[in-house]
Amino acid sequence: MDSSGEMAAFVRSVELGGFSAAARSLGLTPSALSKLVSRLEGRLGVRLLNRTTRKLVLTLEGEAFYLRCQRILSEIREAET
Repeated sequence: MDSSGEMAAFVRSVELGGFSAAARSLGLTPSALSKLVSRLEGRLGVRLLNRTTRKLVLTLEGEAFYLRCQRILSEIREAET
């Protein structure tokens, strides 16, 4: 998956509050989605989410990245239409 796909997976996870719901909506397994987000965090060199068994909580860096990703993905959708 490319960078925009990883961003979309991250944004979807935040919007839906967890990897399971986000994975279902994207046609992935929760573990595959978790690996995408972990790979994104590794590439960026920063933790975006604090994970518990029940929920995801954005870090400060994650919140800033989430807002930028929302705008970027919106721009991509707009450009494609």
